[in-house]
Amino acid sequence: MHNRTLHQLLEAFTSQAAGRLEAETADGAEVPFELIEEPGGSAPLYCYRPLTGEFIRECLGRLTALPTYAPAARMLADADGVDTYLRGRAEPRVPTEPRERADAALRSFLGHVFAERSEFGFDGERFELAYAELERALYEGRSMTTVIAPLLGVALDAGTSEIPLGDGLSLQSGDSLTDAPSDAVWGEYDEPNVLIVLTIGEGPTPGSTGGSKGAGRPKGAGRPKGAGRSQGGRSPGAGRSPRSTARARFRRALTALRLFERGGYALGPIAWTRADTGMWRPFALGTSGRPRGVTLIPAAEEDELRAFCSLVSRRTPTGGELAWALARFEMGRERLAPFEALTDYLLALRALLEPEGQASGRLAQRLAVLCARPPDRAALAERTAHAISLERAVIAGLAPAQDGADALVDELSENLRALLRDVLCGHLDADLREVADFLLQEAAAAV
Repeated sequence: MHNRTLHQLLEAFTSQAAGRLEAETADGAEVPFELIEEPGGSAPLYCYRPLTGEFIRECLGRLTALPTYAPAARMLADADGVDTYLRGRAEPRVPTEPRERADAALRSFLGHVFAERSEFGFDGERFELAYAELERALYEGRSMTTVIAPLLGVALDAGTSEIPLGDGLSLQSGDSLTDAPSDAVWGEYDEPNVLIVLTIGEGPTPGSTGGSKGAGRPKGAGRPKGAGRSQGGRSPGAGRSPRSTARARFRRALTALRLFERGGYALGPIAWTRADTGMWRPFALGTSGRPRGVTLIPAAEEDELRAFCSLVSRRTPTGGELAWALARFEMGRERLAPFEALTDYLLALRALLEPEGQASGRLAQRLAVLCARPPDRAALAERTAHAISLERAVIAGLAPAQDGADALVDELSENLRALLRDVLCGHLDADLREVADFLLQEAAAAV
């Protein structure tokens, strides 16, 4: 088995689909039949053959509503070789869009599992035969590397075992990976960790050698030796090892989580990797920080998180004030104590809102006009000014004497997170100073 996660998703979907199809026939739906002639003696022999594929197509609307359908379809949409599988199943049309191909593959897969049957109880042996055919089409001639790491400070909905994030990356509940190392699953806590999982396929892409005569690449124009492809069909990085690719992808997903929802998220310091179904081998992930509390991702927000992670992956800047501010925000989120992060957040906000320098004293007002409603702006500006005044204590290594300092830092962090998120999503212009000054001028004119 190359991909245990895909196997688990398809097994769960097939089991639910079997129950749904059984319910359809119990409610009076009939499987169509065709009369076929079989070779025999002097007189022809006829028998009835169930047209299971047609029946599944008729019930497709009810099957796509099953909770296990969407995760299975998303994973197949990210996989290479689905078109090869459909051609091998003699499908009359192979869709060009990845999600349409995944829908067609699931329909064809069910047709194989329940071929020529009018009763739909789940049959494990038939499922394994159908799955083996699918894996041959997807992974023949390729090796699959899986990298996992604990994602701390987050919990999945009770009914969710996995949230696919695209291109072979997903969040999975620790107890759903039955063969994962116990240190990764349990760590220091009584509840199993959520794991961040990356699957990378290396080797020739299924079907890449096909095509019409003369339509191949020019000689010497193929992919460089050793340049694998991710499960989603994208290169994991020029010359990058799976470990380096995982470090970058995990950090990007952690950034997206920190911007998506308030919480104290962190990656565990150790990750594990294995090739195909070999032994798990640990390696240092090179991260720091500890979780502060646990944030639940409700099932209703999973699609939003998936879309947000994709957006952050596309729009994260590589240079300039926004990239620098985002890096300082990340540094602050990894401090062990909230108060230690004050300077990180102030430096990020100064880069975005106070390019004239700290001496201008404009940061508090500009932050307030962007992050608070008109009646609350004066109070937010005052609290921000107070937080700025506490920075000297941080530099001197002194803990603040008054209560509420951590709450001030937390509020500053949340306002910075909101600004970074809104700029990356396109809700705010990247020149936040200009936006703030325009709003301040409007407020002054209204007075």
